[in-house]
Amino acid sequence: QVQLVESGGGDVQPGGSLTLSCVAPGSIFRAYNMGWYRQAPGKQRELVARITTGGRTNYLDSLKGRFTISKDNSKNTVYLQMNSLKPEDTAVYYCKAETTTLWGQGTQVTVSS
Repeated sequence: QVQLVESGGGDVQPGGSLTLSCVAPGSIFRAYNMGWYRQAPGKQRELVARITTGGRTNYLDSLKGRFTISKDNSKNTVYLQMNSLKPEDTAVYYCKAETTTLWGQGTQVTVSS
């Protein structure tokens, strides 16, 4: 069974930082763009950031400058560095192999004082 495995979520105070990781099977990681999504309670899931197989990135406009997506091809891992976190960033964060139905299980990020 193909799996995307996220980690790195947790509880953090406003202004803090977290880095999320998503490990994918090599065949998936090399073939597909990878995206980070989030879903807050009562809201629709939204794209946070995407990185192409070639390394190009794009972000939800409101997050530019605070979040950074990157990847390590040697580890089949995509990262989401989140800085200056705000309570409104609280959500379950998922990684996805774009244009497939492959999602990770999600990792909870809670920003609260």
